[in-house]
Amino acid sequence: MNQRTPRLKAPGGACDTHIHFYDTEERYPVAPTATFLPPPARIADYRQVQERLGLERVVVVQPSSYGTDNRCTMDAVAELGPGVARAVVVVDQSVDDAELQRLTDGGARGIRFHMLPGGALPWEILEEMAARVHPCGWHVQLQCNGHLLPEREPMLKRLPGRLVIDHVGRFMDPVPPDHEAFRCLLRLIEGGRTWVKLSAPYESSKAGPPGYGDVSMLARALAKAAPDRMLWATNWPHPGQKNPQVRDDALALDLLLDWTLDEATRNRILVDNPAALYGF
Repeated sequence: MNQRTPRLKAPGGACDTHIHFYDTEERYPVAPTATFLPPPARIADYRQVQERLGLERVVVVQPSSYGTDNRCTMDAVAELGPGVARAVVVVDQSVDDAELQRLTDGGARGIRFHMLPGGALPWEILEEMAARVHPCGWHVQLQCNGHLLPEREPMLKRLPGRLVIDHVGRFMDPVPPDHEAFRCLLRLIEGGRTWVKLSAPYESSKAGPPGYGDVSMLARALAKAAPDRMLWATNWPHPGQKNPQVRDDALALDLLLDWTLDEATRNRILVDNPAALYGF
C-alpha cells in the first residue's frame, strides 16, 4: 500500500464516495455475471487509507463481483456505523418492499447500474428500477462509457430522482470539452438533478498519471459548471489496477488541487455535497 501523505489537508467530515470491499469466495460467493474477483480488501485495510488521507465518511458501492448479493457491502456498512457509512447497492425486479426497507434502514441510498462487462443489471430495467427505489429516497448511480450518453439522454432525463454519474463520465477514449458526448453530460448537469464523481481518471485516461491531462480538463470543466453537485472518491482498492502510481490514494486527493480553484469549492465537494446526497 502506498503510504505517501497528501498535500491537500482534508476538512472535517470529508467523504470518499466510491469504494468497494471484497472478501474470500467462501464468505461471499462470486456472482455468475462477474468477470473477476479482486483480492480481499477489508475494513481494516481501508481504515488505514482513511487515517492517512484524513477522511471521516465513506460510501461503499456494491462491486460487480457480487451481483445482486449485497451482503459484503451491507455487512461493511453495518460495521463502519451509520454515522460514517452509506451504501449503493444492486437490486433487480425480484426485490420486495420489505427488502428495500431493510436496505434503506441499513444505509443504502442508491441503486447501481454498471453498464460495463460484469454488470448485473441491463439498460432495459433502469427506468423501472429507478421508479421502484425512488420512494425510498434512493438515486441512480450509473457507470457507462460516456460516449453512450447522447443516445441515453432522453431516458436519463425522464428519471424521477437524482442521477450520479461515475468517474468524470468515463469517456473511453477521452473527449475534448466541446465533444457532443461531454456537452450531453453538461446538459444533464444543467437539469439540476445530475451529480458527477470526480474520481478514477485512470479508468479512461490515455495520458496517464500523475496529471491525467486528458481527463483533468473535463474534471475542471465539470467542477466549474456545477461545484454544488460534484463528488470525490478514491475508487479504493482500485480493482484490476496494478500500477502503484495509479493506486496512489494521496494522488487521488491531491488532484482536487488541480481540478478546483479554491478551498471553498474543495470543501463543498468533499463535505457538503456528499452530506446532502447521502444524508450524513
